[in-house]
Amino acid sequence: MVMLDLLSNALIAIKNAEAMGKRQVVIWPVNRLIYYTLRTLQRYGYVGEVEYVDDGRGGKYIVQLLGKINDIGPIRPRYPVKYREIVQWEQKFLPARQIGILVISTSQGVMSHIEAKERKIGGVLLAYVY
Repeated sequence: MVMLDLLSNALIAIKNAEAMGKRQVVIWPVNRLIYYTLRTLQRYGYVGEVEYVDDGRGGKYIVQLLGKINDIGPIRPRYPVKYREIVQWEQKFLPARQIGILVISTSQGVMSHIEAKERKIGGVLLAYVY
């Protein structure tokens, strides 16, 4: 199995585990981008506890699933977006207003599109979830 994009693999693992009705999923290999994306999902109530386990081989995350995710996925290619353009990207990836979030990597860290609009900063689109 070729693992080129770790964030995509992590999000697909979460999607598959949710579809099978699992209560938790193990994500490995990991990096900091995955961690900050999971923290953003946790802040909005899409996933529960995120636990890091150091297994001596790069570590892994054990993520508790709450059963609240209908769809989750990476946005490839990672489009650069200005804060004025966020509304158009919302319409493209999310099913309706006020449903779901876009995860954006900005100069001030990884955050949701809601926070990015409040702070009036743009960034690079990473993922969507609803």
